[in-house]
Amino acid sequence: MKPKLKIRDLTLRDGQQSSFATRMTQQQIDRVLPYYKDAGFYAMEVWGGAVPDSVMRYLEENPWDRLEKIKAAVGDASKLTALSRGRNLFGYNPYPDSVIDGFCKESIDSGLGIMRIFDALNDINNIRSTIHSVKKYGGMADCAVCYTIDPHFTMAERLKAQLKGKKLPNHIFTDDYFLRKAKQMEALGADMITIKDMSGLIPPRRVAGLIKLFKKHLSIPIDFHTHCTPGYGLASVLSAIVHGVDIIDTNIWYFAGGPAAPAIELIYVFCQKLGIELDLNMEAIEKINGELFYIRKELEDFDVVKQYPNKFSPLRDQLPESVDNLFDVAIKAAKENNEETLVRVCHAIEAYFGFPKPDELVKKAEIPGGMYTNMVAQLKQLKSEFILQRAMELIPHVRLDAGLPPLVTPTSQIVGVQAVNCALDEKNGKPKYSNVSNQFRNLVKGEYGETPVPVDPEFRFQIAGVREETPYDTSAYETQPNPVLEDCGGVKLAENDKEQLLLELFPIVAKDYLTKVKKERYQKEHAGAVGEESSKETTKQTTQITGRVITSPMPGRVFQLLVNPGDMLSGGENVLILEAMKMENNISSPYAGRVKQVLVNRGDFVPEGAPMLEIE
Repeated sequence: MKPKLKIRDLTLRDGQQSSFATRMTQQQIDRVLPYYKDAGFYAMEVWGGAVPDSVMRYLEENPWDRLEKIKAAVGDASKLTALSRGRNLFGYNPYPDSVIDGFCKESIDSGLGIMRIFDALNDINNIRSTIHSVKKYGGMADCAVCYTIDPHFTMAERLKAQLKGKKLPNHIFTDDYFLRKAKQMEALGADMITIKDMSGLIPPRRVAGLIKLFKKHLSIPIDFHTHCTPGYGLASVLSAIVHGVDIIDTNIWYFAGGPAAPAIELIYVFCQKLGIELDLNMEAIEKINGELFYIRKELEDFDVVKQYPNKFSPLRDQLPESVDNLFDVAIKAAKENNEETLVRVCHAIEAYFGFPKPDELVKKAEIPGGMYTNMVAQLKQLKSEFILQRAMELIPHVRLDAGLPPLVTPTSQIVGVQAVNCALDEKNGKPKYSNVSNQFRNLVKGEYGETPVPVDPEFRFQIAGVREETPYDTSAYETQPNPVLEDCGGVKLAENDKEQLLLELFPIVAKDYLTKVKKERYQKEHAGAVGEESSKETTKQTTQITGRVITSPMPGRVFQLLVNPGDMLSGGENVLILEAMKMENNISSPYAGRVKQVLVNRGDFVPEGAPMLEIE
């Protein structure tokens, strides 16, 4: 009997997030769903990650509708999956068990079959609640071990540390480390384990070793997830298949390669040669791909690659003998663990089909491609692109100071933003860590969980004001306000549990989205009865500025106002929280005096240098 391999398709979530900034509309997704029902994928990743945030923020769509509409179209033909960040769910902050439980219940009720659960620190305690709740409501718990590597330090940096009485760590993220985490997940009730290589940094030989180790010591299926950005993706997936992986993650042709996962069409060719059964309807997949070509054209403004692979059908196109032989050579190299040949030949295969070349900069930086692009975007906003090199140099040091977290959302964003902040501090003649985000402070404090290596207590005191690791205190959690919208007929902002969950996870984005939805509904129901003025956002009424002004140090959105007009300040107090690059930054007043006027509203976007408060 032929061996079988299951396929998880990522096209509608990770695929579009990796390459097209998560901008697929529901209308575009609806166009491919009839074919997906016939495709035969074991699972389809359609939700989680950046999808819920993006569909509200950019598309003005309801995230719950997306999940429910896909379920209605696909039915039980494929299991629908979502990506969840453990205690952080889809956000950047930890949540109490009550929010996690409610979220899992509503997700599974809406059609979710598998929740892929990971923690950015690989802290097992942070995924316990989600595993329990997912299984409690009938879902499958796919627990992901986040693959990462030890930071690279030069010999000079290691000698410098030794002279200061410190030893820079080495050999932290070993095979035994990953196996230990996987075994702990299995003991908690995981239904499958994913090796999650979010950076695409795992080479084929390492994959082979981990797959064999996991298969020997675990009794549940193993999934392998990677990206093609640095150039290992296709070779590492083939290595995983050859060495017995149960499930692999792929994208469909026009959404594959580059920053995304490898193409299912190439995996199909390999599996045909290996005698492995996929149970896929490639005719249906070809129809999906035909529609994806036009959808990609429609998403051109968001296309980070702008390089289409050559048209190819594994059912209809005859490969030239020289190219067909490359597949055979790659299989032989994978079986022999000949990594150099395997990688070289897979690059040749991808080049023939017109997929993007490996990104050597990301490979050298040893960070996720998304983390790099976020740093570039942040520095462009700040008009400080010239410090990118210094920010990149600071990443391993910031990461080590924070306890060596794996670089995956949200820690990749937290570390990346902090490296930029430190580079800006240096540029402005300030000590490093003069400006830290709330998320970095909480990471160092211990609120995100236990880091792979302990944080220096003195550094923790410098950043967070405490020396002891301080876990997240669920008793201090306050639910987001749910006001009555008087100008929308007196309805609540969140009218049901699903809407309240959106508020908990995405306070500003969900507030804006839900307010707009309620206003449009009310105006439609009371056409002509609502004056133009009631449909306008309230603007901040200001008087002439005569006092001292607190300005925005960076472009961002006002997340929370901490003071009101008339409040007295002694100097140094935090006056508001500014959200920039998804990080929350405390803005303090250097002045003592009375708050004369607050010049911004919660939710306002402010450019760098914009006046926010006046102190007299």
